[in-house]
Amino acid sequence: MGKIVFLMGKSSTGKDTVFKELLDQEDLGLKVIITYTTRPIRDGEMQGQEYFFVDEEAFQKLKERGRVIEDRLYHTCHGPWRYFTVDDGRIDLENGNYIMIGTLESYLKNREYFGEDKLLPVLIELDDGERLQRALDREKNQDQPKYDEMCRRFLADGEDFSQENIAAAGIKQKFYNNELKVCIEEIEKYIKKHI
Repeated sequence: MGKIVFLMGKSSTGKDTVFKELLDQEDLGLKVIITYTTRPIRDGEMQGQEYFFVDEEAFQKLKERGRVIEDRLYHTCHGPWRYFTVDDGRIDLENGNYIMIGTLESYLKNREYFGEDKLLPVLIELDDGERLQRALDREKNQDQPKYDEMCRRFLADGEDFSQENIAAAGIKQKFYNNELKVCIEEIEKYIKKHI
C-alpha cells in the first residue's frame, strides 16, 4: 500500500525546489501527482509539469463527472483562479508512493478522500521576510510581473497557515527551509521512516 507525500507551506518557502530534489532521490521512488489550475501559465512553466492548465469549462466538466477531489477558488487581482486535484486515473496507491504540492485546505480534503493513513504531511516553513524577498525576486523575472497578486497571496498565506489551522489539521512535524540541503536531508529521513 502506497502513500502520498503531501508538501505544503506558505508561498515562496521553496516547495517546488524541495519537490524536485525529492523526485531526484531514486531510492524514494516517488511518482508525481500533478494538480490542475485555471490560472494562466507563467514564464518557464510547461503544461503537465507544474500543473495541468485548463479553462473553467474543463473544470466544470470534470466536476460533473465526479472526478474533482478538491478545489479552491481564489479571487485574485486578475480574476478568479481555481486550483484543484483530480482523480484522473493516474493515482494507483496499490502500486506506488506519490508526491504532490498543495495547501493546508487541499491536504485536508485529500486526506478525507484517500484516508488519513495514506497521506504523509510535509509542512515547509521559512521566515516571512525571506519568503517575501524570494517572492519579489521571482516576480521581477516574469515578463509581466503581477506584484499585486504576489502581495495578496503573501497576506492570505498568513491566515491559511495560521498556527491554529496547522494544529487543527494535526500536523506536528515542520521543516524549516533556511538551508536547502539540511531541509532536504531531514525530509528524506522523515519520508523513509514513514514509507
